[in-house]
Amino acid sequence: MKQIFAKAGLVLLTLAVPAAGSAQATLAGEWRNPHGTVVVRVAPCGKAFCGTISWATEKNRERGNTPGTRVLTDLRPVGDGTYKGSAYDPKHDMNGTAIVRQAGPNVMIVKGCALLGLICKEQRWTRA
Repeated sequence: MKQIFAKAGLVLLTLAVPAAGSAQATLAGEWRNPHGTVVVRVAPCGKAFCGTISWATEKNRERGNTPGTRVLTDLRPVGDGTYKGSAYDPKHDMNGTAIVRQAGPNVMIVKGCALLGLICKEQRWTRA
């Protein structure tokens, strides 16, 4: 009987360790907006993450979404896969706050707010 409990405890411990020890998905990588018209490369920049447009459709490039434009700056973790920093909307030439939350390894929710939080837009980006 003692061996059964010992084996059961070992099995539970084995199942618990990977979940607790698994690395959280990283923001780093290429992310596509919901319409597939812009791809942003997110990479470490100093002690934070930044996002720079790496590709855009011709129509979006005409609207200011040109490759090399930084649209996310100083994203720092605040817990639970959420990061806060700054956002830039090249189409409207507006700066604001950004909240980025990973909803899984291949999905992140990007929310940008301007005018003291009066105007906000949220999008679901997928890993490209």
